[in-house]
Parts: sequence; structure tokens; C-alpha cells
Amino acid sequence: MKQWRERSKGLLLCLVLAIPCWLLGKAVPVVGGPVFAILAGMVIALFYREKKGTQAGIAYTSKYILQLAVVLLGFGMNLTEVARVGLTSLPIIVSTITTSLVVAFLLHKLMGMPTNISTLVGVGSSICGGSAIAATAPVIGADDEEIAQSISVIFLFNVAAALLFPTFGGVLGLSNEGFGLFAGTAVNDTSSVTAAAAAWDGMHPGANTLDTATIVKLTRTLAIIPITLALAFFRVIRAKRAGGEKEGSFQLNKIFPFFILFFVLASILTTVCLNLGVSGGVFTPFKELSKFFIIMAMAAIGLNTDIVKLIKTGGKPILMGACCWAAITAVSLGMQHLLGIW
Repeated sequence: MKQWRERSKGLLLCLVLAIPCWLLGKAVPVVGGPVFAILAGMVIALFYREKKGTQAGIAYTSKYILQLAVVLLGFGMNLTEVARVGLTSLPIIVSTITTSLVVAFLLHKLMGMPTNISTLVGVGSSICGGSAIAATAPVIGADDEEIAQSISVIFLFNVAAALLFPTFGGVLGLSNEGFGLFAGTAVNDTSSVTAAAAAWDGMHPGANTLDTATIVKLTRTLAIIPITLALAFFRVIRAKRAGGEKEGSFQLNKIFPFFILFFVLASILTTVCLNLGVSGGVFTPFKELSKFFIIMAMAAIGLNTDIVKLIKTGGKPILMGACCWAAITAVSLGMQHLLGIW
């Protein structure tokens, strides 16, 4: 009880901050609630220096509420539907994810960027933006400023893609199916994927690319599982080696991302229930709660972030994000051309 009393003020602060940001995200989906929340948190942090009474709750929100949000994200995954539609896009998805991770790794080495930021930008660019960063950050032990920096970079190119890609696709002469695959594989965040696909449908009445783009995006989201597990095992190996030097310092339960396993179980449960005839509406509250918890966690991360420092150190991460974005765009279109879709 004492712990919860200590956390209550910080949790309440994050909750109060998250509600208007959630509403703003609904009104401006191309930006999204998480970005509004992290920006609002950073602005408040400029003036709210003394956080002694709320720090425990802010820290709890940025870590454990974030993990809970990822678990609830699994209730939005119908694995049967993903397998049915997503198999067509699988070669493109694998190619774009691999490209982004390789580009991020090479730039990390060339520019001497911090490992955690490089990992988060690479994973966020290649898989699903904020959700992938939310899932990966606890696994690699990223701090709040590293998360904020990565989210900011992803947001910048999300907005650019949502605004530019529908016109760009039209200039290239992409088919409706081709643009659905392009949006689903080359745009980072789900909200921006839907915004780009909706804009295309508005420009091409009857196109119905929104469904295709969304399912392709959900297929990409599943890559969270193998990538976070691979990162976790890598961290476990490093921790074991370090633990060998200092007896008793290694603890698997503090390193391994068990919340990812719960995400998988939630996805399997959702798929089984939907195949048994349960209405998809049953899982809608869980999906909405997941989105809200991510916004709440981003507010906490913003409150723990120094915006001045973030701006001063933002050049290299933005360059990395731009390179990943350009590489993914080129590979997505190139693979479509090779497969005869475009």
C-alpha cells in the first residue's frame, strides 16, 4: 500500500496529461496522441523541476504501464487474417525490416551514435514506429531521453510520409494494391499508415487500399516478437558474462522481456476466439486501452526528458532516421517491381 501511495501522485499526473493528448490524437491522427503526450510532458518538465512527490509514479508509468500497453496491443492481432493477406507482402516486409536495421547498424558504427538510440530508431523505422519503440525500450534498458529522441525522429518522418506518399505514389503510377503494400511497408506508425491510405482512397474513389495497408502493417507489427526476443537473448548473454565476474549479479527475470510472451498469448487468444465466432468488438476496449496506456507512458517519458538537451543532440538521430526512411522507401518500391506488383 505504501508503494502505491508513493506512486499515486505521479500516476495521476500522467493520467491527467494523457486525457487531452488522447483527444488531440483523435482529432489529428497524422500526429497522434503519443507525440502530443511526449511533447506536453517535455514542455511541463521545463517548469516542473521539483518532482520528488511524483517521481515514483512517473517512473512506474514510463516502465510498467508501457509494458502493459504492449501486452494489450496483442488483442488487436488476428493472426489468421494476418497470415492470409500478409503472406503476399512478406518478402517486402522482410526486405524493408532488414534494410532499416542494417542501415541503422552501419550508421551507428560510422557516426559513433549511442547503441540504444540507434537500435530504437532502426526498430521504430522498420517495424511500427512508437509501438516497436515501446516494446524494445525495456528490453535494451533504454532511458527516457533515448526513448523521447527516437519517438521524435520517427514522428518527423511519419508526418512527411503521410503527407507526401499519396501524391508520390500517384506520380509513380502505383496500382491500388501497390500503394496499399507501399504504405503498409514504408510508413512507420499505424496512424500514419491509415492517414496515407485514407488520403489515397480519397484521391482514387473505390480504391479501398485502407484495408490492405492496415493488414500489411499488422503483419509488420508481428516482427516485434522475434526482434525483441533476439535483443533480449543478446542482453542475457552479455549479462551472464558480466555476472561471471561478479557472483550473483545476473538475474534472468530482470532482463528477459516476459511481457512480450504475454503479447503473444494475447494475440493467440484473440485469433482463437475470432475463429470460434466471437465478435471482434469484444477486443476493441483492450485495443483502445493499449493506445491510451502508450499515450500515458509517453507523457511520463516526456516529464523525464530534458527538451533542451534533446534538441542539441538531435542532429545525428534525425540523419539516421532520414537514411532509414529513404532506404525503406527504395526497397519497398524495388521489391514490388521485382515481384511484378508495380
